[in-house]
Amino acid sequence: MSTQGLRSPDRRRFLIAAGAAGAAFGFAAAADAAVSLGPFAGTPAFEPTLWYAIDARGVVTVNVVRAEMGQHVGTALARIVADELEADWDKVRIVHVDTDPKWGLMVTGGSWSVWQSYPMLSQAGAAGRIALIEAGAKILGVPVSSCIARKGAVFAGKRSVSYGDIVAAGGLRGGFTDKELAALPIKPAADRRLIGGEFQARDIPAKTDGSAVFGLDAKMAGMVYARPVIPPTRNESKVVSVDESGARGVPGYRGHLVLDDPSGTVPGWVVALGDSFIAADRAVRALKVTWENGPTAKVSDADLEARGRALINDAAAGSLVVNDPGVDAAFSGAKSRLEAEYTTDAALHFQMEPLNALAFERNGIFEIHTGNQWQSLILPTLAKALGRPETGIVMKTYLLGGGFGRRLNGDYAVPAALASKALGKPVKLVFTREDDTLFDSFRSPSVQRVRMAFGEGGRVTAMDHAAAAGWPTEVMAPFFMPKGANDRPYDPFAINGANHWYNVGTHRVRALSNDLANRAFRPGWLRSVGPGWTNWAVESAMDEAAHATGQDPLAFRLKMLDGAGRNAGIAPSSVGGAKRQAAVLSRVAKAAGWGGKLPAGVGLGLATSFGQDRDMPTWTACAARVRVDRKTGEVRVEKLQLVVDAGAIIHPDGALAQVEGAALWGLSLALHEGATFRDGRIQETNLGAYTPLRMSDVPDLEIEFVDSDHAPVGLGEPATTVVGPAIGNAIFNAVGARVRRLPIRPEAVLAALKST
Repeated sequence: MSTQGLRSPDRRRFLIAAGAAGAAFGFAAAADAAVSLGPFAGTPAFEPTLWYAIDARGVVTVNVVRAEMGQHVGTALARIVADELEADWDKVRIVHVDTDPKWGLMVTGGSWSVWQSYPMLSQAGAAGRIALIEAGAKILGVPVSSCIARKGAVFAGKRSVSYGDIVAAGGLRGGFTDKELAALPIKPAADRRLIGGEFQARDIPAKTDGSAVFGLDAKMAGMVYARPVIPPTRNESKVVSVDESGARGVPGYRGHLVLDDPSGTVPGWVVALGDSFIAADRAVRALKVTWENGPTAKVSDADLEARGRALINDAAAGSLVVNDPGVDAAFSGAKSRLEAEYTTDAALHFQMEPLNALAFERNGIFEIHTGNQWQSLILPTLAKALGRPETGIVMKTYLLGGGFGRRLNGDYAVPAALASKALGKPVKLVFTREDDTLFDSFRSPSVQRVRMAFGEGGRVTAMDHAAAAGWPTEVMAPFFMPKGANDRPYDPFAINGANHWYNVGTHRVRALSNDLANRAFRPGWLRSVGPGWTNWAVESAMDEAAHATGQDPLAFRLKMLDGAGRNAGIAPSSVGGAKRQAAVLSRVAKAAGWGGKLPAGVGLGLATSFGQDRDMPTWTACAARVRVDRKTGEVRVEKLQLVVDAGAIIHPDGALAQVEGAALWGLSLALHEGATFRDGRIQETNLGAYTPLRMSDVPDLEIEFVDSDHAPVGLGEPATTVVGPAIGNAIFNAVGARVRRLPIRPEAVLAALKST
């Protein structure tokens, strides 16, 4: 195969644009996004809002504050602008911007990007279209009412003028106020020309030909490489001594630093320095560091679970997220009851690109070059660590080689910044896979107790759900925590999903922060966040309740997804409420052949979800077909079928990829991924011991989207939450073994078989 014309990864380069304050780094979605304006270089662009600009060639540059980590978010958001603007898609360019207060909150997570951005970007596109039509009408000498905009031009009958020519002529209406933008009419769904169409994501060519720039590619003249020496505990280690005698013989060794961190992000940290990463890596292996450790150095999984159970058993503990009256009375008067405990092990991020950051000071500004999901969160921490105002720090934007929630916590930028400040040189800090694992903000182990009360005919009269886990938001972003009915704050990302859309009579949900987990490590947000464990409990319990009361699990769920009361849904995002969840569940059950005869040892299981946020429900249902070996306990997933109602789909190909990836991650978490926390740290530090889903284990996938004109919502996470419980329910239907821990290990299946 000829390779002529392909860009080598060695030729990856920064796209540099001249800015008022000097060179500004960014990356564009296509190689020609940085071409010169030629004869129009001095012509001001039309910028109706800060979200995009149009130059005299008619090129539309869309500013994207969301991180690109494989989900093609820039393409989706630019498509929203371009549709409402009536732009020529071939002339749309994407720039992922660096930090600046003008962008407001910069965060990419929670499946929020399209949902949060859609109204704002639609209004921004409408503003430009209206202004261009007004100016185009003047150029053509016709009334505004006789003009329309199409594909980057204003038309009046057979005459037209391009957006570029309108911009070059000048005289366009100035910027729009927030009030004016909010009042602008948005296209009806029938008039959309770009949203929902098939097209290639703009970041694919650069990722394919090697020109895409990831954080790991960032370089600076004169930089020193660094690798951390990870201490025995995340929070309570202090350096006693460092013996570098063995490291002095490493070629390229430049010494070591014991970091002094006023922010408390990296206590007990030592970094080895080198002329190359190889030198820094070898030096770490040769350095001998002695630490003084706190009591968390003895904490293990059993301690975390015991603390979780103790919290659950204390009826006065925790925050009441849902607190309907009469729960205890309903249990007292119930004809029958169900109680079960569900647990999940720690789960790691293991993103493909290990953590890294390049830091240095230039022209009085401290620059941090790295891929990050929540710049607004880490900037104050960097300011505290460096002892300077946030205005003196800028985070330069790069592609992420996987995020999955790990890079919401930008803690890895802090040691790079501290090392650079101490040295007075640019420092490129790179983690090995083992370092990355030991420093991971992993998903906390969890313990949950679900109780259900039943009346006549197996009707659910009450449900009581208590969930204990480490709380990432409490540890890293406490300002993001709402208060429960008892006026106590709770982490929504550690309990969402438990506040489900089923009508269960009277309902109580109690969220409990596992303070031992919060102290022993730094709990993190991992793809699907709380519903990754809460929906495991909810949907497993629903199946158990159906069987306990002699009802069909599908009919049992559908009866409670009645859309009554608070489950009716509200505009704009949850219109239809629980009835839309019932619709996807019915649809997937029919497609999977629910109720049909299956071979011995094969079972079909159902589970459904609204995602993770009641304000932004993505109605999702899964049917899992599994084969269970009674002799070994091995579970083989033969097929996963999913039906998703996410409202209007902006980028169909991207949406499909999101659901495929989420479903397979859910499968991986269900059967394969589970880490051991022992002696204060994770034990499985690489892919030999921590074994995510392999290609040979990928089942048939069948994914269907509901055709909808409702408000677009999130797609990155919801499918992750339904696969685990669907598999657990399928195992029970196959061989009668009920498992209540994730991941589902063969030995647990065998134990459940023996107990039946």
